Amino acid sequence: MTLLTSMQPLPVTSRLAEYQPIHRSLLIQSAPDGSAEIPWYVAYARPRHEKHIARQLAERGVGSFVPLYTSVRRWKDRRKRLELPLFPGYVFVQIALQCKLDLLRLPGVVDFVRFQGSPVPVLSGEIESLRQGLSGACLVHPHPFLQAGRKVRIRGGALEGVEGIFVRRRGQTRVVLSVSLIQRSVAIEIEEADVEPLS
Repeated sequence: MTLLTSMQPLPVTSRLAEYQPIHRSLLIQSAPDGSAEIPWYVAYARPRHEKHIARQLAERGVGSFVPLYTSVRRWKDRRKRLELPLFPGYVFVQIALQCKLDLLRLPGVVDFVRFQGSPVPVLSGEIESLRQGLSGACLVHPHPFLQAGRKVRIRGGALEGVEGIFVRRRGQTRVVLSVSLIQRSVAIEIEEADVEPLS
């Protein structure tokens, strides 16, 4: 049986579920008081373990973030919608480094993303843009890593204030959000009139 896959981005909508996410990502439970000072790190996950790790972290009251998108997989006689990680193999974790050994003991966690042997936090502006960008009612899908280009800010709606790189392709306009630490990007579709250039 031949498996045909087509990536069809669907609207990102808020939902209420077991983990009480505030958008269509596994944003698990906020960190304790003072969480604004707790940085976000990235953990490597074993293949297809991202959601499982997020559930384990939820049980321990640890903030985590697994951005998802919908993929429609077609067979000859049926098709199925799956929610897949936008960044396969990665889980964003909001944790104090003194607790890192507890994280590394979880089944499915491989290690932190490191630089010169030490875990490196995600740039605060990137993680906030990503979280806010995925919280609006927009189309979202994976995009090749993009770091240079025309930088813009969204100036209206639920995504107001989100900054990214403007891309026009095949008549569609998108804002690309990137996480430089893992060199991954996502694109959200938006009207060109809703963005303004950054000086």
